[in-house]
Amino acid sequence: MFTDIDDTLTSDGAITPDALAALHGLSAAGLTVIAVTGRPVGWSEPFALSWPLRAIVAENGAVALLNQRGKLSKIYQQDEHRRATNFARLQRAAARVLQEVPGTMLARDSAGRETDIAIDHSEFTHLSEAQIEQVVAVMQDEGRNATVSSIHINGWIGEHDKWQGACWIARELLGRDLPAEIDRWVYVGDSTNDQRMFEHFPHSVGVANIRRFEEQLRFKPRHVTLGERGAGFVEVAQRLLADHVRP
Repeated sequence: MFTDIDDTLTSDGAITPDALAALHGLSAAGLTVIAVTGRPVGWSEPFALSWPLRAIVAENGAVALLNQRGKLSKIYQQDEHRRATNFARLQRAAARVLQEVPGTMLARDSAGRETDIAIDHSEFTHLSEAQIEQVVAVMQDEGRNATVSSIHINGWIGEHDKWQGACWIARELLGRDLPAEIDRWVYVGDSTNDQRMFEHFPHSVGVANIRRFEEQLRFKPRHVTLGERGAGFVEVAQRLLADHVRP
């Protein structure tokens, strides 16, 4: 299973107890779970250490955290020189957003970001749809990729995204060809930032709060849970576990 984090496993920034118990249940059953998020690698570190995940792919596919017997290691898709060059370019794009779109602010987790930028739209402030569209337009005008999650507008440089990052980590960590065996995997998400995953995974699930973004979704999940956020994730985990033990 691949899963988003914010508003899929979590509610108000914290994992729900039932979702954490579901992760432990999946792990105990020998099922692989990897999180793929737009959140920064720095923000993700404590969760990579404490949650039963094989990896967290952060910053929309750019970097992965691996928990190797209680010690974290990081692997990147771009080399150090390219990351440094892109980081400087991204800071210029962020400065332009803050200057040109009134009311915008960097996401509070920005200090932990290494390969992207994020503008807050719903975590600690609220931007209108028009403001969100302005931010996306500025990022794209600067030649950056831009996606909208449930809380942030993310911008980055490179060919990676959540789908490409999932394929990369499956190959690097598991030695698996994800596109070739995609019918064996499930993805769970909650926002427009998950569209590439919904596009490629035949077993894609949106937790119920995805309906907030229904009109903006070009690619929709095949299934939507009854419960929102962690409760919706638990529904998916319970179904997977039931199918796993079924003779």
